Amino acid sequence: MIFLHDSDLKVHGNLKSSNCVVTSRWVLQITDYGLGELTTAAENEIFLNYDHYRKLLWRAPELLRQPSLYPKGTQRGDVYAFAIILYEIILRKGPYGQLHLPAEEIIMRVKEGADKLSGKVFRPPLDDLDIQDYVLQTIADCWAENPDHRPDFRHIKEKLKRMKEGMTSNIMDNMMDMMERYANNLEDLVDERTAQLVEEQNKTEALLHRMLPKSVAEQLMRGEAVIPESFDAVTIYFSDIVGFTEMSATSTPMEVVTFLNDLYTVFDSIIGNYDVYKVETIGDAYMVVSGLPIRNGNHHAAEISSMALDLLEAVKTFKIRHKPGQSLMLRIGIHSGKKNLVLE
Repeated sequence: MIFLHDSDLKVHGNLKSSNCVVTSRWVLQITDYGLGELTTAAENEIFLNYDHYRKLLWRAPELLRQPSLYPKGTQRGDVYAFAIILYEIILRKGPYGQLHLPAEEIIMRVKEGADKLSGKVFRPPLDDLDIQDYVLQTIADCWAENPDHRPDFRHIKEKLKRMKEGMTSNIMDNMMDMMERYANNLEDLVDERTAQLVEEQNKTEALLHRMLPKSVAEQLMRGEAVIPESFDAVTIYFSDIVGFTEMSATSTPMEVVTFLNDLYTVFDSIIGNYDVYKVETIGDAYMVVSGLPIRNGNHHAAEISSMALDLLEAVKTFKIRHKPGQSLMLRIGIHSGKKNLVLE
């Protein structure tokens, strides 16, 4: 109930003993909350039978008097209903104990409020309860006529902690405690595993998008077969580094890897400004295409040519970390249809 009152729902509104169920793990759970609109519509109908009034035996007096003001119930009304349930658990004789009164009469007497002569309000009798004084006082506080005088569930929990004092634990109690802790932690565990699954899925998608065109990657993720497609009008860009073999021979493997990583990081940032798709990089070879997988009419040649000129300008100012005094030269080849163009 503490969790429910702290959530977006705020109230249960229909708390009673029949809504408290025990799962297969021997954990008590609360049901039938969040249905305010449905229950209100049903209660607006006219019922003149015993079952209708019996459903109201857990309802707080202010909710019985003015149900239209509190269509979804109140938190203080849930506290009142909780005390009725606690009374049932202790006495085990129904919500109003041994009172042999029709449910309709009980509801009417609760709605009337304090008696004019005695000043007392009508509540289930507490005389027959053989229980500690602090439990009786907690029930009485929860049944206060003024809702503002009723404690909230955090205070109720503190007041009833003493009920476990002096109890000796046995195998069944230990098992119950373990299962309750497991049930409480299960939701957090599911959320954690779900977050890990989403993270791994995102990594897989990112890897596919790096290796394959976006449209192809999405088809594979949907489990669809990728049908080969022919493109009549595309432009392909190839480039390699002049003197790369000699540079590699005089450099360490880490220096070569660092150099290529720096260079292709610059290249990748530039091609993002154009309608092109990077096919792959192998060693010092860099391959880009325009016009696929998304066709762009006759703009593919212009996109590749403008990108190539931009890459040439970037190479002029590029600095090699382990050879700062050496200039970098790039050899570029472009193929568009049956015509070839070489830029150096």
